[in-house]
Amino acid sequence: MKKWTASDIPQTNSGLAVITGSTEGVGYEDALALSSAGWNVVIMGRNAQKGADAIDKIHRINRKAKVSFEKIDLANLSSIKAFVSRMTLKGQAINLLINNAGVMTPPKRLETADGFELQFGTNHIGHLALTAQLLPLLRKSPGARVVTVSSVANRAGIINFDDLQSTSSYVPMKAYGQAKLANLMFALELQRQSEKYGWGITSLASHPGVSRTNLLITGAGRWSAAGMARTFLPFLFQPSAQGALPTLYAATSPDAKGGLYYGPDKMGETRGFPSVAKIPSQAKDLNVSLKLWELSQELAKVEF
Repeated sequence: MKKWTASDIPQTNSGLAVITGSTEGVGYEDALALSSAGWNVVIMGRNAQKGADAIDKIHRINRKAKVSFEKIDLANLSSIKAFVSRMTLKGQAINLLINNAGVMTPPKRLETADGFELQFGTNHIGHLALTAQLLPLLRKSPGARVVTVSSVANRAGIINFDDLQSTSSYVPMKAYGQAKLANLMFALELQRQSEKYGWGITSLASHPGVSRTNLLITGAGRWSAAGMARTFLPFLFQPSAQGALPTLYAATSPDAKGGLYYGPDKMGETRGFPSVAKIPSQAKDLNVSLKLWELSQELAKVEF
């Protein structure tokens, strides 16, 4: 695969892209690149001021960019449902959904509004609930894509059905690894389900390698070991715009294939240009994947 960059995104005058966690970091870079290529982009987040700032920043770069903001809290199923209701009223087909938002390693166990462990509930359950409810709008668009962002942390992840919510034991990175493994397994299972039932949705997964975002600082904290590395050793992390490339490739490249996983191509997939990423063995367990798929729908109170 050649060194694919954002300049390789096919130009368009149409297409609606919905991106979670896109007021900053990798999600913002996704929004900037897609809007620069002519997409109509919905930026999403919990903070309206951050949304306005992101839109203003994009417009300073490209005053013709078609971007808008929608408030959503992926740690709250009612907020997700309200967002979907607004989008359904508009009735516009969604061509691309990027499940990008994430919470990473809060030092203490926290819960979502619905009682899920924060990382599992936000990163996995929230995105599954969102995707399920947006399915009718995605199906209105021939060839719609769903890209779910995972992490290299999924390599150490295990789906612990006996303690999915980390109530018995909470280890921040262990819970994060489980949530990001769930993201990857969800993306792969969504592709299988789409093929089985003829939904016409292409589902892919991606990860940004090790990128320079505020995820570590807002999660583990600025003065955690990981947060201090992010603050004082920035050269260890590739720029957010570089980290966004695997997701943008999965979202737009004619060569990207459903059911595949994309990440950076250098240094153990921590940096570089988009390439096919290695799927960890535990993500290939079809029985675990199907059980997680069915149980997660029950927890999220949704049905595909």
